[in-house]
Amino acid sequence: MTDASPPKNEDSLSGFFYALTAYVFWGFLPLYMKALAHVPPAEVIAHRVLWSLPIALGVIIWLGRTQDLRQAFRTPRTLMMGAATATLISVNWGIYVWAIGAGFALEAALGYYINPLFSVLLGRVLLKERLTGAQWAAIALAGAAVILLTIEAGRLPVVALSLTVSWGFYAYLKKSLPIGPNQGFTLEVMLLAPLALGYVIWAQVQGNAHFLQGVGRDDLLLIGSGIVTAIPLMIYANGAKRLRLSTIAMMQYIAPTMIFLIAVFVFGEPFGAVRLIAFPMIWAALVIYTMSMLHARRRRGQSSSVTQTGT
Repeated sequence: MTDASPPKNEDSLSGFFYALTAYVFWGFLPLYMKALAHVPPAEVIAHRVLWSLPIALGVIIWLGRTQDLRQAFRTPRTLMMGAATATLISVNWGIYVWAIGAGFALEAALGYYINPLFSVLLGRVLLKERLTGAQWAAIALAGAAVILLTIEAGRLPVVALSLTVSWGFYAYLKKSLPIGPNQGFTLEVMLLAPLALGYVIWAQVQGNAHFLQGVGRDDLLLIGSGIVTAIPLMIYANGAKRLRLSTIAMMQYIAPTMIFLIAVFVFGEPFGAVRLIAFPMIWAALVIYTMSMLHARRRRGQSSSVTQTGT
């Protein structure tokens, strides 16, 4: 978790491992959120924000980046972008929490399967990123798998599409946010905190709150929601700054694959023959893309070596 230097539109090994850690963490998140299925999504989101704030501020103080936050609040453009990313991530959280609790974990997984394709579209159109033939082949294979999953559902996947759009634009704007990744997340929760606190107070007054109602398990889970929110998101933010948007797009298949497996084998959601075809297709796409990325990195390394030796 480092500095606020401008993002470079290239891949790095540290970025890869940051992103991998975050996606594996998110892959297990449905198990946690399922335990909170009896709590209204709005209350869960409010507590995710409030209990994330001290963690985020602690990291910023530890890194000595408090001046960046003060500067952000004095810069209208940064403040507006932070408000936009805060809005997108809160919408994404709300849809996700509701989907897990309502038994739509498979559709949530579908949303995150579709999202990398949407991110690639944003990267291609807005950032002018170029892809190799192998990378296009991987995207086409993954796209075919997503189409199969969508057809199999037999209806417009509103949850999936909503997760796709909200997270896709969040990732794009987060990459462009002109402050460091940890500062950016802290700015987001600081902007959301007054609304979250207002909701928690309102719920307590109305007698609808689950927090501090004598059920210690609920209290611990709601407090812990800040930990499971802040840590992986800040790790992800650091990874996103060090990877191309198209690379982040393909790595995002890790979390939905884990969500998919949990939905089927733990939550018992229906599993059809189409998914038996689509699942290996998606992983094959990942293998193709990853091999292409590693090959390109080796070529860049060889080219750099030749330049340095003057041969």
